[in-house]
Amino acid sequence: MTYSTRTRLYTTEVENLDLAVIRLAADCLLAGGLVAFPTETVYGLGANALDADAVNRIYSAKGRPANNPLIVHIASPEQLEQVAMEIPDIARELAMAFWPGPLTMVLKWPAHLPPNISAGGKTIAVRMPAHPVALALIRAADVPVAAPSANLFTRPSATTAQHVLADLDGRVDVILDGGPTHIGLESTVLDLTSEKPTILRPGGITLEALREINVSIELRHQTIAMDDTEAAPLSPGMLLKHYSPNAELLLFAGDFDAVTARMQQTAREQIATGKRVGILALDEEHTFFDGIGAQIVPLGSKNDLERVGHNLFAGLRTLDEMGADVILVRGFEQAGLGATIQDRLLRAAEGRVIDA
Repeated sequence: MTYSTRTRLYTTEVENLDLAVIRLAADCLLAGGLVAFPTETVYGLGANALDADAVNRIYSAKGRPANNPLIVHIASPEQLEQVAMEIPDIARELAMAFWPGPLTMVLKWPAHLPPNISAGGKTIAVRMPAHPVALALIRAADVPVAAPSANLFTRPSATTAQHVLADLDGRVDVILDGGPTHIGLESTVLDLTSEKPTILRPGGITLEALREINVSIELRHQTIAMDDTEAAPLSPGMLLKHYSPNAELLLFAGDFDAVTARMQQTAREQIATGKRVGILALDEEHTFFDGIGAQIVPLGSKNDLERVGHNLFAGLRTLDEMGADVILVRGFEQAGLGATIQDRLLRAAEGRVIDA
C-alpha cells in the first residue's frame, strides 16, 4: 500500500536558515514521518534511520522495490561509528578528503540498525551531505537519516522542490524547499567491503579524484534487471532501469558526424509518424537540430560538464512536461563527470544504445 499523507511545503533560505521550519521537519522525522530535503546532489526523501516502520514508508511512498537499499545520512564524521562497524582506515582518509560532500561509502552493517535500510544485506551505505539544510535537519533530529532520492521509483531524480512535489505530493509529510541543488547528480558510491575499493555508482566525486587518495580504487559497471527480485544490490542506482523520463529515451554512440546524422534522421522519422520529439543537446550542438521540428533543451557547454550534469535531470523532466514522446541524446565519454552522466543516460535508456 502506498504511503498517503497531507504534504506541507516550507521554504528556507540556505544562507539564513529558518530554524523553526527545521525544527518542525525534525519533529516530523522523530514522529515517524517523511521529510524531503535538499542536498548538494539531489533532493532526498528522509526518514529516521532508527525507525524500521518509517524506513518502510520510504519504500511505500516511492514505489521502490524492497531489495533496493538506502543511504544513511549523518551530520559529522564522528557519527560514522554509530551507523557502521569494522570501519577501515581508508574510510577515514576518504571522509577527511571528501566529507561533507557527494561520496557514499559502503561499509559493514551494524546489527542495531533496521535491516530494511540495507534491504536485508550485510552492508550499509553512508554519507555526510554538504548542504546547510540537510545538515541542520540531521542535527536537529539528532538521528541518522535514511534517504534515497525524492522521486517516484525509476523517475529522474528531483533537483528542485517542485520536482519533489510533482512526484510525491500526498506521499511525503514535509518538503523543505532550499532552492535548486548544486550538483544535480547523485553521490558516488564506493564499496569498501570488497577486496579492492570499488565504485558501484559513479557520481559527483570522480574516479580520478578518488585515485588521488588511493590508486587502487576501481570502477565496476554492473546492472541488475528490473525483474530480478533475488538480486541484492550493495547500493542504490544499480538497477538497469533508473532515472527514466516518461518519454522513451534513445541514446546514441559513435563519432560526431555519424551520430549527428543519425539523430537528425531519427528525429525526422519519429516526427513523420506523429510523435513529439525532444532533443537534449550540448550548447555547441543544438543548432544542428534547428528546423527539424523537435523540442530542443540545451544542457550546457561541452567544456563545462558540471553544468551539464546539473541540468540533466531537469532537462529530462522539462521535455516530459513539454509532452515529448521520445527523447534523443548523444552519449558522453567515460572519463571524469562524463562517466557519471553516461551512467545516468544508459540507465534512463534501459541499457539500450544506438551505435551510429
